[in-house]
Amino acid sequence: MSPDDTLTPEPGPGPEQQALHQALAGLMASVARLGVAQGQPYATVEEMLRLAFVQAAARAHPGLPEHRKVSRISTTTGINRREVTRLTQQQVRTAPRSRSLASEVFTHWRGQPPYVDRRGRPRVLPRQGATPSFETLAQEVTRDVHPRSVLDELRRLGLAEWDEASDTVALVREAFVPHGDRVRQLGFLGDNVGDHLRAAVDNVLGSDRTHFEQALFADGLSAVSLESVRPAIRAQWQALMTALVPALEACVERDAAQQPAAQGRLRVGLYTYQEGAADAPAPDPAAVRRVTKRKT
Repeated sequence: MSPDDTLTPEPGPGPEQQALHQALAGLMASVARLGVAQGQPYATVEEMLRLAFVQAAARAHPGLPEHRKVSRISTTTGINRREVTRLTQQQVRTAPRSRSLASEVFTHWRGQPPYVDRRGRPRVLPRQGATPSFETLAQEVTRDVHPRSVLDELRRLGLAEWDEASDTVALVREAFVPHGDRVRQLGFLGDNVGDHLRAAVDNVLGSDRTHFEQALFADGLSAVSLESVRPAIRAQWQALMTALVPALEACVERDAAQQPAAQGRLRVGLYTYQEGAADAPAPDPAAVRRVTKRKT
């Protein structure tokens, strides 16, 4: 190189690529945290990621003849041809979505009159008898399983309690998060976060926003302020359930008669995430009530 030669710096990633890298880094950080917490080695997660890339590339290039598929996938993903061949030959076993009877009964109880009061809160129900009772509640969801078996399952999951003295049944949780059932909790994580992420990616990659995906954001909040908005969030979720559960159950019942069987599915969720006030002193309940009262 002569003294007059100059090095031309390679252009760095543009604003869109930088934003993409930041988004992926945030997603990967959560994946890594879950993997480390659950004892998953990096090699296992890496294998899943490689397979996901190969499958995504294959879907992105439909109709390719077999003799060109491996080369095209390799070029698209940067994974060498030998690895692509190995991964395309794998049979991915996807467990069928199983019907959760407990979750259906739980949702019916929280969102369907006459099992909620005028404020949308689930009623304490007599175990047996005429509507509204737990017996009729369970039978409205299914007649294939005895109501006592349904009750035992809800109690096992820590979702309901049976007061034997009064022979009444009450829900003890606001969300269907089975206590101590790690398998089901991880399943919810994959289903709920998976669908949310699929919706967001579809909206970013598509020409129109097919899925509803919105969020509110606020910062500079104290622990007391964070706690004060929880009642409003819970109330909004209950109002959403009260409005949607009867409508969706009616749709499912009506569409069950279609031939061929209807295949569409819908997931509607509401989530919150907070940070930055975890190390602050626990808020005084009286102070929280005062803040909430001033804002209503």
